[in-house]
Amino acid sequence: MPAPGTRQRPEPTALLEKLGVHLDPELLVLALTHRSFAHEAGGIPTNERLEFLGDTVLGLVVTEALYRRHPDQPEGELAKMRAATVSQRSLAAIARHLDLGRYVLLGKGELRTRGFDKDSILSDTVESLIGATYLSHGLETARGLVHRLVDPTLEAAADLGAGLDWKTSLQEAAAVRGFGAPVYEVSSEGPEHARVFHAQVSAGTVLGLGTGTAKKHAEQAAAEQAYRALQSVPVPGSSAVEPASAVEPASPVELVETQEPPAGA
Repeated sequence: MPAPGTRQRPEPTALLEKLGVHLDPELLVLALTHRSFAHEAGGIPTNERLEFLGDTVLGLVVTEALYRRHPDQPEGELAKMRAATVSQRSLAAIARHLDLGRYVLLGKGELRTRGFDKDSILSDTVESLIGATYLSHGLETARGLVHRLVDPTLEAAADLGAGLDWKTSLQEAAAVRGFGAPVYEVSSEGPEHARVFHAQVSAGTVLGLGTGTAKKHAEQAAAEQAYRALQSVPVPGSSAVEPASAVEPASPVELVETQEPPAGA
């Protein structure tokens, strides 16, 4: 079937061995068919519907696992752990571990821009494979696949604390110290297939800088730097300073060490 892309692909049976499931060959090809390939092949079906289904199955299984494993955690913390587990970045890391990019059917344009290594394409394909497994074998088999794929991330999420979502953690830390809502400014450089993003987060003063291969990654990196810097700023009404996680804030976030919360905080 592969025609638009010229890249040599390994037999998808090797992928099924890694996943530990059996899928009908046609359904497997569908799960691996990106819309760029489908368009160049004359408008054949894509994996987007399977991705939609797999996203729901993934969310259900992860939510149930978190609910059962952490009976004392409030909803907000469970939501952060779920978001960290099913994020595009986390799923893309799983895909790279499976070497999934070698199996995805991509059009020539996506091949030229290294679509086989893009977080968005990799994460979507993981979800489409989960959806295909659900259609083929039902929820229990799909649940087993999800656990094999994401359990290491689930276990790590319980220990990440503020790192589950640096932007949310920064917003909370800034609010309790009387700072305004963090504002992000993002710029980018480089060719489209190798774009680098630079983010700056401010709340009256520059709090942190971050760099990443996607806008959201750069913002999270800036938020992390800013969050760690804010730990040296006392919470109004408290003489204690929160621990800074043994990480010294880097310039330019040193500015925040002398920043006084706005009046009336």
